[in-house]
Amino acid sequence: MNDDPQVKAEVPGRIAAVDFGTVRMGIAITDPQQKIASPLEQYVRRGQSRDSEYFRELADREGIVLWVVGLPVHLSGQESQKSTEVRKFGEWLTATTGVCVTFFDERFSTQFADEVLMQGAASKKKRKQKRDKIAAQIILAAYLEAGSGDPPLPLDDGGDA
Repeated sequence: MNDDPQVKAEVPGRIAAVDFGTVRMGIAITDPQQKIASPLEQYVRRGQSRDSEYFRELADREGIVLWVVGLPVHLSGQESQKSTEVRKFGEWLTATTGVCVTFFDERFSTQFADEVLMQGAASKKKRKQKRDKIAAQIILAAYLEAGSGDPPLPLDDGGDA
């Protein structure tokens, strides 16, 4: 696992982002050239066994070569309490799929997703159904931009905030 937003997949294939949640997770994915981030789906957690099956199948089906997991941090850049849970999920995801995980600052991704969906005049129910996968797309797009030479967002990789 890695916290450096400049880390890119060394091999061709898709990069997938996960907007972590204890109930729902948003998933976004790149094209095989790793240029465009698109929302994929919202996954509702179903227990460790079924979650393992889902993520293994997703990695195989989509040819995922890297996971980008949104890491919740405070405005100061210090990690939040939720960061510990997200890091454990990242370890589990690597062990489950055999695909490397990197973490990326997810500040404001859900709020930005809400704004985008509200501008589209989606109903409250539709916004809830799409919010997490749009948030994952925002995380993935920011990750791709950071790797393109733009300055990365700050991340404190060792804080216990």
